[in-house]
Amino acid sequence: MDVTLAKTFMAIAETGSFKDAADRLHVTQSTISMRVKALEDALGRRLFERSKAGARLTPAGEQFQRHAIAIVRVWHHAQLEVSLAQHHTDHLAVGAQISLWEGFLLNWVAWLRTQRSDLAITATFAPSQVLMDRLAEGTIDLAIVYRAQARPGIEVEHLMDDELVLVSSEETASLKSIGSYVFVNWGPEFSADHADTYPNLSNTGLQLDLGAVGISYLLNTESTGYFPLRIVEPLIAEGRLHLVKRARRFVYPVYAAYPEERDAEAYAPILDGLRDIAPVITRK
Repeated sequence: MDVTLAKTFMAIAETGSFKDAADRLHVTQSTISMRVKALEDALGRRLFERSKAGARLTPAGEQFQRHAIAIVRVWHHAQLEVSLAQHHTDHLAVGAQISLWEGFLLNWVAWLRTQRSDLAITATFAPSQVLMDRLAEGTIDLAIVYRAQARPGIEVEHLMDDELVLVSSEETASLKSIGSYVFVNWGPEFSADHADTYPNLSNTGLQLDLGAVGISYLLNTESTGYFPLRIVEPLIAEGRLHLVKRARRFVYPVYAAYPEERDAEAYAPILDGLRDIAPVITRK
């Protein structure tokens, strides 16, 4: 399929208008209409219901939307790999949940760069479901997640267990007097468990989707929040942060997911590095 058709479809779906899609893509509205007709003819289904209010996806359009996203992603991934080929012999696209980068995967990337300077690396973060979808699409080569759903053609292995603990910059903080609580979003798994454990803290006035960067807020403002133990342990040892006694610790197994059909020789040192670093992280 012509990727231009998929991009046009996505522009209309996102703007809700043929006119706005034309403005976004810098083409005429008649060009947009011609592209949609070509796409609908190819699929044999109407994808949009048009009205004075704009354009709305039909049930067939809603079904096609995730495929259009995948088509555009694969195209961008191909463009990236081709552009990198001039200076690098290979490319690794790795995705992980945001909580796993600081204090773990960034260390592994730094190690990998010393071992394979010829390897171009693209790193991203997203929820586990999105990463597993992208792995299945082929737009990433490796996913590091808390929950790796079993999927055909994807191999999963356990790397380590990650522990999230409640810490505070207030030395006297306790479960009864938490004070200024900050909800740090470590992904859907943590959000669900947190809501079950602390229903009264689910609607806190401050929520951060900033990962480990949120520690700076705790250090600059007397407040309390959950962070991975591997990140805050040095700050606890220095007395800058304090564990809240008797607070629940959330433990999540960390998995590496990668294609069953892969270049085993190329993947071997990459995966071995992960396996070596993970136990060191959890022993700290």
